[in-house]
Amino acid sequence: MKKYDFAKYLTEFISYYLPEVQNLSTNTISSYCDTYRLLLSYLRDVNSKQIEKLAITDISHSAVEGFLEWLESERGVSAATRNQRLAAICSFIRYIQTDFPERLLEFQRILDIPQKKKISRPVKYLSKDEVRLVLEQPDTSTKQGRRDATIISVLYDTGARVQELCDLTVRDVRFDGATPSVKILGKGRKIRLVPLLPDTVNLLKAYFAENRLNLPEKGDYPLFVNRFGNKFTRAGIKYILSKSAQGAIPSSPHIPKSLTPHILRHTKAMHTYEAGANIIYVRDILGHADIKTTSVYAKASLEMKRKAMEKVADSPTVTTPSWTENPDLIDWLKSYGRVST
Repeated sequence: MKKYDFAKYLTEFISYYLPEVQNLSTNTISSYCDTYRLLLSYLRDVNSKQIEKLAITDISHSAVEGFLEWLESERGVSAATRNQRLAAICSFIRYIQTDFPERLLEFQRILDIPQKKKISRPVKYLSKDEVRLVLEQPDTSTKQGRRDATIISVLYDTGARVQELCDLTVRDVRFDGATPSVKILGKGRKIRLVPLLPDTVNLLKAYFAENRLNLPEKGDYPLFVNRFGNKFTRAGIKYILSKSAQGAIPSSPHIPKSLTPHILRHTKAMHTYEAGANIIYVRDILGHADIKTTSVYAKASLEMKRKAMEKVADSPTVTTPSWTENPDLIDWLKSYGRVST
């Protein structure tokens, strides 16, 4: 094995193992690459290593711990981002460990680095009235406004991730059959079918007709394109949503100024759950691999908690303690422990 073997293994890991064996999406692989770019920068700038001469032996427990500390102290990343970077490094370590049995102990020390506990924050989501206000903002008297209204409606109705929306093609939308639906390619290249509600179906049908997307040769075209005719980027979708949010805020100040597609995804999940849908169905709509991820909506739903409390509204309650009606006892409690002068 050559001394400077890190480049060979990292290249194989990114170009073959992640896409072909793990079947990870382009976006996930891009996130992994971000981690390794940062790690290389750290090893070069802080540990004074020459990138072209890096060896597997340079990826030590102390180097990884130092990198994680550097991420937090110098770059100010959150615990969640720090944990993502650690997970990407550990995935690489598991990939190479069988080729370096002499370094198994060092590798195990890296794999044993604990994830940092994240601060649990409340799920942000909009009310149904707030969603309606946001949907009303695009100027539907213009072609661009009609497109934007359709984008926001599909984003909310499907609960899709923003990149999933960007990747939709014309053929992914199906109007035939009893239940119109959209086919979404999610994380891990897993496909899910999400039903569409009538209002969104009507918007999409009008959008298809206006842009002549019903033609057979347009099946592989991007569903939504920008003014240059190119597939939308995540930044473009975020801009449209943010612009609509700014227009809705005067009517409802509780709408976040920085309304993101992910908040709209949370909103769809909460509304579906509060409508009485089983949490399993919410998981399937969102494309979560683990029900634990979806259960956050069950914990966060104030509406469901209120309904549960209403069911026991006639339960016996504790009456006012009798001692609060005894003035002599109250006076004695107030004076208890005081030293007489």
